[in-house]
Amino acid sequence: MIVELQNVSIIRNYKYILRDINWGIRKGEHWAVLGLNGAGKTMLLSMLNGYIFPSKGKLRVLGKTVGQYDMRKLRRSIGWVSSSIQEKFHGYSTAMDIVMSGKFATIDLYDEITEDDQILAKDCLRRLNASALASREYKTLSQGEKQRILIARGLMAQPELLILDEPCMGLDIIAREQLLEIIKNLSEDKNAPTLIYVTHHTEEILPNFSHTLLLKKGEIYLAGATDEILTEENLSKFLEVPIIYEKSGQRILLHLDYDKK
Repeated sequence: MIVELQNVSIIRNYKYILRDINWGIRKGEHWAVLGLNGAGKTMLLSMLNGYIFPSKGKLRVLGKTVGQYDMRKLRRSIGWVSSSIQEKFHGYSTAMDIVMSGKFATIDLYDEITEDDQILAKDCLRRLNASALASREYKTLSQGEKQRILIARGLMAQPELLILDEPCMGLDIIAREQLLEIIKNLSEDKNAPTLIYVTHHTEEILPNFSHTLLLKKGEIYLAGATDEILTEENLSKFLEVPIIYEKSGQRILLHLDYDKK
């Protein structure tokens, strides 16, 4: 098991932020996590990365029990790509340096690097179609280019688990589709880490994500095989509004049905 949550809850100021979460991810599965703003997605990710501990229940990540293991070591086996850390890097750092910092799970590069590190970083950039960005200063990159660099950084430690937290946020449609194509190719790599892709847009959930979890108001609404979860009936009940449900290839587009509101 890559991730195991057993009756996990997080309580703050006597209020449940997450309640009774039971969820498991097996090796070889790629999961999408879908939820509206305030559903608890960020709290769930912070817990998987060991930045907060469950108030109740048991959480194991990569076979280690959170709260009973040095999370600094565990984070080196977890790649986390989030817009929340995008602006924490120094703007003058090069893309190459930021990618190499992923080996140490640090913000920017402070540790000594080897020739092998440089070779690996170049390969990570290549996998993200970002080799040409290696010497560019971070502050000169577009939003889409920054996301590619952060994903390459997430791969640098050769993680067993890669978490993509709304990676398409703020991207135009062209940059979004380019990034999704890269993520698709990454998921198909025989050496790919287990992926967790977090979003609130169904159209970003690629068919490569075999499973989907619907998170609502801090609780699991549904979880299972993607084609069984992302049905028109399930999504309409999940969102609690009438929707227009369309399929474009194997991806799902949703619109509010204003005629039925």
